[in-house]
Amino acid sequence: MGGKDPKRGPKGVSDKPLTRGLRTHGMMGAMRAVVQRVDGASVVVDGETVGEIVGEGLCVLVGVTHEDTKEKAAQLARKLWSIRMLHEEKSCSDIDAPLLVISQFTLYGDARKGRRPTWNAAAPGDVAEPLVDEVVAQLRSLGATVATGRFGAMMRVSLTNDGPFTVLIEV
Repeated sequence: MGGKDPKRGPKGVSDKPLTRGLRTHGMMGAMRAVVQRVDGASVVVDGETVGEIVGEGLCVLVGVTHEDTKEKAAQLARKLWSIRMLHEEKSCSDIDAPLLVISQFTLYGDARKGRRPTWNAAAPGDVAEPLVDEVVAQLRSLGATVATGRFGAMMRVSLTNDGPFTVLIEV
């Protein structure tokens, strides 16, 4: 049936604001990770390499927001360990590939208004650090080899994106 449904708009499309729908479907307020398939990655702080993986693996930038929990951290860890984004549709758990996990509050930057991003959605350090640590701990408890950055530090991240293959995960 074509035409306009007065309750839903044209062809059944809702006229509700997009952000409302995102919130109800978990897109807002979700623990967020940008995951890249890499052929090696490292993190340097003050001239010292603090975390490094060699060969095929995943480089994971983790952002935490105010509503995130230890349960969400565990859920993200399970997803990272099992996501099939390595060569031949393998996961880190399939081939014991390493992960480099780096905290990145800027994943919650909002630049929709003005010229400067706001960070209101990012959890403060005292909330975010233990949750990023929980992601790492959960990955290690699953058997993963995990290298990390240094929370709150100015980090220089180097990687070779293999593909390129980059995925956004929200839990």
